[in-house]
Amino acid sequence: MYKIAVLGDRDSIYGFAAIGLDTFPVDNTTEAAKQLKKLADGGYAVIYITESLQAELESEIDNYVSSQLPAIIPIPGVSGNTGKGMRNVKKSVERAVGSDIIFNND
Repeated sequence: MYKIAVLGDRDSIYGFAAIGLDTFPVDNTTEAAKQLKKLADGGYAVIYITESLQAELESEIDNYVSSQLPAIIPIPGVSGNTGKGMRNVKKSVERAVGSDIIFNND
């Protein structure tokens, strides 16, 4: 059975444990990169990662982009939403269907 993990700073992810997800707080980029690899190799199908941490681990995350598993999904942290998660979803949809289907009426 596949598992779901949440990776990021302690303040941003501690609430996810209350809903039964495995949380992995990290304090620095080196520790985060090691933990990401461990989770990806350890049977986790979905890894939620804070947007700020995702920005620091772009090269490591790129190793999993073409893999079926794990799905690495950015989430806002306590510092707020950078919009990176929505841009990634938009890019994935464009790749899947061949065009932009998300309209912005700004």
